[in-house]
Amino acid sequence: MVYALAGLFLAVAFRPLGAAELSFAIGHPPQSYLVRGGEVFAAALRRETGGEVTARVYAMSLLSLAETSPGLRAGLADIGVVLTTYQAGEYPATNLIHDASMVLDRFSSLPRRLKGAAYAPAMAEFILTRCPECVAEFARQNQVYTGAAATTPYALSCVRPVRSMAELRGARLRVGGANWARWAEAMKAVPVTMAGNEMLEALTQRIIDCVVLSLPDVRNFGLSGSIRSITADVPGGVYVAAFANVNRDVWRRLTAAERRAIMKATAWGTATTNWAYGEGEQQVIGQAVAAGGSVYEADAAVREASARFTEADLSRLAEIYAAQGVGRSRQMLDEFLPILERWALGVSQVSSAEELADIYWQDLYSKVDVSDPGR
Repeated sequence: MVYALAGLFLAVAFRPLGAAELSFAIGHPPQSYLVRGGEVFAAALRRETGGEVTARVYAMSLLSLAETSPGLRAGLADIGVVLTTYQAGEYPATNLIHDASMVLDRFSSLPRRLKGAAYAPAMAEFILTRCPECVAEFARQNQVYTGAAATTPYALSCVRPVRSMAELRGARLRVGGANWARWAEAMKAVPVTMAGNEMLEALTQRIIDCVVLSLPDVRNFGLSGSIRSITADVPGGVYVAAFANVNRDVWRRLTAAERRAIMKATAWGTATTNWAYGEGEQQVIGQAVAAGGSVYEADAAVREASARFTEADLSRLAEIYAAQGVGRSRQMLDEFLPILERWALGVSQVSSAEELADIYWQDLYSKVDVSDPGR
């Protein structure tokens, strides 16, 4: 089966791109796992095209995280990692699926380190095959969506212990998405929104008490020295990035073979990123303990309240996003959850990034129809 991607066809004069180096903007620091995945993407693209099309990764230099979506639209970069929650009004259909990630708590048999590795391809498959609204959102921003990378589940990384309902009450938590903001409010904490590159200063100056973030990103953003306490098992949910969105004008100039090479590179880049997050979590925990920090489980009352919130929030998501103009919100969630279940099963026994990349390629990215130059 070949997945035909929904999109708007523009009548433009087609010309091959030819030998070219594409700029790949990643608003993460050079040591991050997204950048590692980007470098693997670049190597795979060179290999698959015989060097005719290459990519150069710009880590936290060409465009910031907040600038990448408008920067791609304007042609300031050819490829970029887009965080759709940063421009929530432009990506409501996409963010509906993003905001459902706490449903991963239902998959108790799926290893924690693989939860992002399951959610990312499930979300990518849904966008590419079941969500023309999502594809159109990216098209309106002059982008072509190619795939997804995800973190490990989010935790509380704090300047002081935050383990109980009493310690959560009034705590200022930096959040990176609407679902975590709603969770914070349900726990009587105060959600704070800020860009990723502002977190270190906010922790250092005690403007915030915690960052709600995957543990590997504590290291990726250089926050380890400011963290004294980790509560690892709440709130859960993963962050999913659009891994390698391509400027539409660039995409239209690529040949079908070159577009297919980008999809192959996306399989490798996302698998590398997702696997690195899974491996990196235990490394960060070990480093935190070695530096004198403490790692906790949340109190039973917090875990129970969090589980109740997750189920209640999932039932409210359709209504929340319907109010934002996503007319099919309930149908979209109903269609997405079986896809997630299949991917959770499909990656549950994976033992390497290479194996994960092969599954991503064979079961998803190789099936994408890249023949339409105008999507």
